[in-house]
Amino acid sequence: MSQFRTETDSMGPVKVPKQALYGAQTQRAVNNFPISDQPMPACFIVALAQIKQAAAISNGQLGLLDSGMTKAITAACEEVAGGQHLDQFPIDVFQTGSGTSTNMNMNEVIATLASERSGQPVGPNDHVNMGQSSNDVIPTAIHVSAAVALNQHLIPALNHLHQCLIDKAQSVDDCVKTGRTHLMDAMPVRLSQELGGWAEQILNAINRLENLKPELHALAQGGTAVGTGVNAHPDFASLFVKELSQICGLAFSVSPNFFVSISSQDTAVALSGQLKVLAVSLMKISNDLRWMNSGPLAGLGEIELEALQPGSSIMPGKVNPVIPEAVAMVAAQVMGNDTTVTIAAQSGNFQLNVMLPVIAYNLLQSIELLANAARLLADKSINSFTVRKDNLEQNLARNPILVTALNSIIGYQKAAKIAKKAYASGQPIIDVAEQETDLSREELEGLLDPIKLTKGG
Repeated sequence: MSQFRTETDSMGPVKVPKQALYGAQTQRAVNNFPISDQPMPACFIVALAQIKQAAAISNGQLGLLDSGMTKAITAACEEVAGGQHLDQFPIDVFQTGSGTSTNMNMNEVIATLASERSGQPVGPNDHVNMGQSSNDVIPTAIHVSAAVALNQHLIPALNHLHQCLIDKAQSVDDCVKTGRTHLMDAMPVRLSQELGGWAEQILNAINRLENLKPELHALAQGGTAVGTGVNAHPDFASLFVKELSQICGLAFSVSPNFFVSISSQDTAVALSGQLKVLAVSLMKISNDLRWMNSGPLAGLGEIELEALQPGSSIMPGKVNPVIPEAVAMVAAQVMGNDTTVTIAAQSGNFQLNVMLPVIAYNLLQSIELLANAARLLADKSINSFTVRKDNLEQNLARNPILVTALNSIIGYQKAAKIAKKAYASGQPIIDVAEQETDLSREELEGLLDPIKLTKGG
């Protein structure tokens, strides 16, 4: 028996795998784009199915689809959105720049499932794609999939990381360490202040992402081919966002300007830019953890990260900071993804951007990577590291920069002389200051108290 069947589209016949739910246009795209073997992300496919569901319900309410066909299309969309049939969406990310191939892939799969369910032929173009164009569907899917991923994954992960940083900071508030600028010894800080700085970076990232939501939730659907709304009912867009909001549990709105939403990807660039800022923050935090954990004997040795796996195939007993390293690599990937999104978004030629699939892929990958990395960093680095107080106290006692606290009393030049002598002799700064000034030991202990120095003033 043949493993293929013949399907026909406007360009003629094409062989399609016999059991495939898709049709001729999908198969042509599979044949035309054997590039990366990387299909569109599952969350994008789910969003696309939800868009088709909301469109079918809206067209049914407008009397453009009969109730039987509306129910059949809706049920088919629910199956796909629920995670079924994901293997029926094989088209490569690197495809036609409008994403038409992926839109038609969805139309064909839904049409097949709906036809089987309803007992009447459901057309991929005339029924599933009614009142729509790839040119408004794919930009809408980018916004919807990104909005859902932010709401369900990234922002909860960042809230978790932020809370872990706050909790850890409170637990180490009594730990004072040598501050560092230019990687050189500086005035002391409390470990809680250092972690509090990281926590604020994450909180700022959350707030920036939240501020983008209204723009991200404004959808292109209803603009159809070029933004004029041709072939869509005048009430379609408003009904559509209402239905989609109910399906997804998010407050979507009609774009105030379809021409902008179809021809540009400015919102995707803005979101990608904020993801890059977050990546920079996570890389800073990861590298600080790596430095603080360095050693255990010849490095800073301020903290000890959780030992998760052997660190060397040749050096027994070596344990490496694997989670911060993995998070730093995620950050590097996200920075690269942002460059791709930026370049792709420049391809908004006249009424349509023609790099939509690669924008969707990179944007969604960045969100997924950052969400997973944030949780790992929280649970397997921040929550579980221990403080090596002995090393902190020993280094702090020998820190000649503490003499900065005496500047207003003995002057900068004399303070510099004391610092150099303490460094050269290896003596604690308080001993040298007692030798070189008229200040009593008791006065010096008050002036050079590390905890007091972390409080300013």
